[in-house]
Amino acid sequence: MKISEGDTIPQVTLAKATENGPEQVDSREYFAGRKVALFAVPGAFTPTCSAKHLPGFAEKADELKAKGIDEIACISVNDAFVMGAWQKADGSKDVTMLADGNGDFAEAVGLTMDGSSFGMGQRSQRYSMLVDDGQVRKLNVEKPGDFSVSSAEYMLGQL
Repeated sequence: MKISEGDTIPQVTLAKATENGPEQVDSREYFAGRKVALFAVPGAFTPTCSAKHLPGFAEKADELKAKGIDEIACISVNDAFVMGAWQKADGSKDVTMLADGNGDFAEAVGLTMDGSSFGMGQRSQRYSMLVDDGQVRKLNVEKPGDFSVSSAEYMLGQL
């Protein structure tokens, strides 16, 4: 079942890309007590994700924080090493990279997609989510192949 506005973030273990390597993160602890602008992408280094999604949130980080966002996080069904490399390639320290290596979070929120025809297996759909103290306040799920409601600009308009 797909997560909805008002629902609580499910508890799964993610990995955070850090300078010292992967760090385990409990999803409920991560989202507790703060406002997080979370955006999900099908894969690191994929065309729309690298050209528009991640750069958009990096460029709008100051504006998002000025509107009450405590943290900006990107989640993808990739391992922490790939997410860390993507962050270094993008150059933004304003976005926390969360690895959902096994797709547990994507499955728990009911937002998976089958990328098998592209050799990618099960991945996350493209979406953005405003999470306030562990509760979903806004959920913006893209239609397949689209990029409009999960952008940083769209989220800024919701704040």
